[in-house]
Amino acid sequence: MGKIESNLVNTPHFNPLNPQEFRKQAHEMVDFIADYYQNIESYPVLSQVQPGYLRANLPQNAPSLPESLETILEDVKNQIIPGMTHWLSPNFFAFFPSTVSTAGFLGEMLCTCFNSVGFNWIASPAATELEMLVIDWLADMLKLPKSFMFQGTGGGVIQNTTSEAILVTLIAARDKALDVDGSGNLNKLVVYASDQTHSTFAKACKMVGISPRNIRLIPTTIDAGFSLSPIQLKAAVEADMADGLVPLYLCVTLGTTSTTAVDPIELLAGVAKEHGMWVHVDAAYAGSACICPEFRHHLNGVELVDSLSLSPHKWLLSGLDCCCLNKQSESDSVVDFKDWQVGTGRRFKSLRLWLIFRTYGVVNLQDHIRSDVGMAKIFEDFVRSDPRFEIVVPREFGLVCFRLNPDETFGSDYTELLNRKLLDWVNSTGRVYMTHTKVGGIYILRFAVGATLTGDNHVVAAWKLIKEGADALLKTV
Repeated sequence: MGKIESNLVNTPHFNPLNPQEFRKQAHEMVDFIADYYQNIESYPVLSQVQPGYLRANLPQNAPSLPESLETILEDVKNQIIPGMTHWLSPNFFAFFPSTVSTAGFLGEMLCTCFNSVGFNWIASPAATELEMLVIDWLADMLKLPKSFMFQGTGGGVIQNTTSEAILVTLIAARDKALDVDGSGNLNKLVVYASDQTHSTFAKACKMVGISPRNIRLIPTTIDAGFSLSPIQLKAAVEADMADGLVPLYLCVTLGTTSTTAVDPIELLAGVAKEHGMWVHVDAAYAGSACICPEFRHHLNGVELVDSLSLSPHKWLLSGLDCCCLNKQSESDSVVDFKDWQVGTGRRFKSLRLWLIFRTYGVVNLQDHIRSDVGMAKIFEDFVRSDPRFEIVVPREFGLVCFRLNPDETFGSDYTELLNRKLLDWVNSTGRVYMTHTKVGGIYILRFAVGATLTGDNHVVAAWKLIKEGADALLKTV
């Protein structure tokens, strides 16, 4: 009999989850991450690379044979980190913060450890029941009515982002309205929000079949702090009803993206409920602040609304992605969360919040929010102390909206140009990153305090840099 020759390469047994190797590499990774946090201020906050840089610096094909973790981490250091805008930098003052913490990080590790696909109760009872518990804990911290809690008549679910929270509540409102109406005339349904509402609202409306012609973004004014006016809402709703349209949904915002404007929940919900509308409160950023008694009044009237969402990754240290959606409803004893979201599979995200709430306690989370607001107040005072600058809208939370306005005779176009140049100069240094907005025709610089590592010294240094840029800019005027 002939001998069969094997062409197989003699390679070690492939074991992608060896506990001892995991222990060794996980320690190496934790050291790498801790060093990154330790040295994060040494990197430019805003990435300085050009589009396409990474493809030019990494292989075009996946490797055939294994590479060591050390080799991979060298590429992270030399290729990935230079292409990062460092959201966790203490000098990151752009957009809204995306906060993390040791407890949140450890919760994420546990979430990945179990790798639960908790689409229904039996798939992982602990995943479902812990989420129900944590949602109720958060509702209690916010002093929400029992109708928003599982231990009452409502409940909640952890979505990925506010976009999904708005989408699923729109679907619920749409289906409820069509069931009641019976006509199936989707083209008659109208939705309402202010012109300061996040753009994801209009996107979600289109996804559920609302005609773009029936999306009402009601104008706001600087005199009203860019809040939605109940009087204007009432007028818009009555005009639509006179035209034979059906008011469906109102999105009320607690802390708008541009300026953190707060819509008056109680008054707006009163108008909406007169016409049977679903009322949703988007409190993605500022909702977390309402765990502090001094901010809780912003939720006055919440008992009149149908749903509320907020994002703990913005201010409650949970890391992306985490959006809590509470709603008033009749809840069953067994919940299948796959029916409360767009997709089917879902991660064990509640572990992050559970560890955060237990590790820090409500008192420390309140102090964390107050500290950020206090640092924003420090910056606001700096701005007010320099006559060349002005506060454009009153500060309420951790965002300061300001601009350089050294001479009122310059005119709006030239003042906008000055602020554009100032922002470009500040960001180009790599020492600070800010963003801008334009509301009511005014170009505004946004200074958002809230990155986990930010301290008073970083706010002071940022203001010195901004003044330095203004000095250089105004020398050329």
